[in-house]
Amino acid sequence: MKILIAYDGSEFADAAIRDLQHAGLPDNAEALVYTVADVIVPPEAQPGDDIPPELPAVRRAHERAKHKLEQAEVRARQASESIQKDFPNWKVTFEAAAESPAWAIIFKAGELNADLIVVGSHGKSGLGGRLVLGSVSQRVLYEAPCSVRIGREAKDRVQPLRLLVGIDGSSYSKAAVDAIAKRSWPANTQVRLLTVVDTVMALGDEDEPEVKWLEVGDEDKWDDVRALFEPEAELLRASGLDAEVMIRRGHPTQQLLEEGETWGAHCVFVGAKGVRGIERLLLGSVSAALAARAHCSVEVVRPAIRS
Repeated sequence: MKILIAYDGSEFADAAIRDLQHAGLPDNAEALVYTVADVIVPPEAQPGDDIPPELPAVRRAHERAKHKLEQAEVRARQASESIQKDFPNWKVTFEAAAESPAWAIIFKAGELNADLIVVGSHGKSGLGGRLVLGSVSQRVLYEAPCSVRIGREAKDRVQPLRLLVGIDGSSYSKAAVDAIAKRSWPANTQVRLLTVVDTVMALGDEDEPEVKWLEVGDEDKWDDVRALFEPEAELLRASGLDAEVMIRRGHPTQQLLEEGETWGAHCVFVGAKGVRGIERLLLGSVSAALAARAHCSVEVVRPAIRS
C-alpha cells in the first residue's frame, strides 16, 4: 500500500498522523511525508544575465523562499521520524517542495500511484500561519486520483474501534466496504453499515444501463432493504469484524453525522460517488459535508488510477 501523508506542521496535521494508528493500515506499507511550502522560489541569477536594479529585493525574496523550504523539509523529516516509530515495518520517506499545496499534493499522489492520501481537516496558509478552513483538504478531496482520509482525533474515543459506513448499493459504496475488509483491524472492531431512505430507493449506479427503483416508504419493507446489504455485512464478518446493517430515514449527510457522533465512531467511510439520479453520497455534497463537519475522521474511497 502506498500512502501520501500531507503534512504542514499544524495541530490538525499532527492529529491526522496520530489517527493513522486507528486506520487499520497494513504492517507493511510505503509512506511519503510530503510538506509543501506555499512560496515561489525565484530563479537563480545566471552568469551573463543583466543585473536588474531590483536585485537586492530579488535576493531577499529568494532567501526567504529558501528558508521556508528548509523549514518545510525539517517538518517533513520530524513527522516521518514520528510515523516510523509508530509503524516500524513501514518504509517511510519525506520530501519538501515549494508549490501551491493542494495541486502539489494531487500531482504527487498521481506520480506515486498512491492508494491513499492523508490530510488534516485544516491547515496553515502562507500568511502568518493563519488557519484556512479546509481549503487545501477540500481541494484534495475533490481532485485526488485515489482515496482521501481527512484525519482528525475524536474526543472521548470509546473502545472497541467503531467504523461507520455510508452505503447505497452503488459500486462506490461497495468499494468503501471492500477497503475496510482488506485492512487489519483490532479484535472486536465494530462496523455499522448505514443506508438512508425516503420513499423510494435507487438500485444500480452510473455504470448500469438503467436505474431501478424500490418502494421503501413503509418501514415494513425495510427488511427487504436490509437484505440488499447483508452481503456487504457478511464480507466484513468474514474479515473478523462485528458488522450490522442499519436503516435511517432523512438526509444522508445529517443521518451519518448524527449517527457518527451519537455512536462515537472513530471514522466514517463513504464512496466518492453514489447512485445516479438521487443525491446519495455524491462527492461535493454528502462526502464533502462529512469531511468538513464530522467529529471524527472521514475517508472518501475511490479506486486509485494506476498508470
